[in-house]
Amino acid sequence: MKYKANKSPVPKEHNLSMVQQFDLGDNVRVDIPDKTDPDFDDFHGKYGVIDEIIEDDAGDETGDERDSKLYRVEFDDGKIMDFRWKDLRPR
Repeated sequence: MKYKANKSPVPKEHNLSMVQQFDLGDNVRVDIPDKTDPDFDDFHGKYGVIDEIIEDDAGDETGDERDSKLYRVEFDDGKIMDFRWKDLRPR
């Protein structure tokens, strides 16, 4: 496979370096890479729906504009939790 635009063997739509954004109503899977994260056992691998998007200034602190959004996810069991983009994947 050749991809001239981004010169990557990974198709553009699967390139994880791209800005990952979600919209209200999107189905997502929680993917917490750090097993020591206190939310790992409760949420890693669970599926939910983006219920609300909350903007803050975290991106100013980290230098990554993607960090300025918290995605509130509602799960099938009724639990609700907020996540940054790095802990979510499309379903």
